[in-house]
Amino acid sequence: MIVEVFVPGTRKAAGPAALVLAGGAVPLRPEPALFDAMLEGWRRQQAAQRLTGPLIDGRARLVRRFRDFTGAWPWQWTPGRVEQWVASGGWAHSTVRSYEGALVGFLDYVCDPLYGWVAECEQRAGARPVQVCHEGNTAVHAAGYEGRSERRPLTRGELQAFLDAADDHVERAASSRRKGVAGRVPRRDAVQGGLRVGAVRRETAMLDVSDFAANPAAPELGALGVCHVRYGKAMRGSPPRRRAVATVIEPDGAGPFR
Repeated sequence: MIVEVFVPGTRKAAGPAALVLAGGAVPLRPEPALFDAMLEGWRRQQAAQRLTGPLIDGRARLVRRFRDFTGAWPWQWTPGRVEQWVASGGWAHSTVRSYEGALVGFLDYVCDPLYGWVAECEQRAGARPVQVCHEGNTAVHAAGYEGRSERRPLTRGELQAFLDAADDHVERAASSRRKGVAGRVPRRDAVQGGLRVGAVRRETAMLDVSDFAANPAAPELGALGVCHVRYGKAMRGSPPRRRAVATVIEPDGAGPFR
């Protein structure tokens, strides 16, 4: 929370900065109050772009992590501090791009004259924030796949072994005559494990039984011929993308592939 004391005669913040910092007031501790106000204004800008709450919160936490790492405020940041931070992390390429992207977005907002933060920093802290991320010190997105090279997809044999192990787990639970939730958990885990072979975690976690429906192209699968994914990865500023995924027959012909 920003605690401020009114001082007559002080200048009112210009532009949208005035919506976050109380007009005609001087904070008791200007640096943390100004930083918190910047983050709150940036949150509002991202919300206006229809970005999701978790994404906005994650970006704000990342900016705070960088501030804690450097021990400096945004108007004191330099390109060298960004490079030191990235070099100390040991993160994957895609993670570095995500982190740098958050810093770029925050500083683009702070340095935009439309929002009045540059003048506010000059008045309250005696320094101007600048964009410290540039082409020379940020990771580029040159390839569609940015995963680690040592990671590979499961082979057909490995995939079959995984599904067989899940089925064996279900059979052992059924033979133990356990009732209630304890007896249903192995079946649930087996179904989710099969689904996650071809889906990301959030897509699977948000599925419901009613998301399965008949597929005219595979009537032999009954009401389990297609799965409607309602929480696919969204594009920037758009709601989750929906898609339909057809199920297939298990290798042994026992039923729908999980």
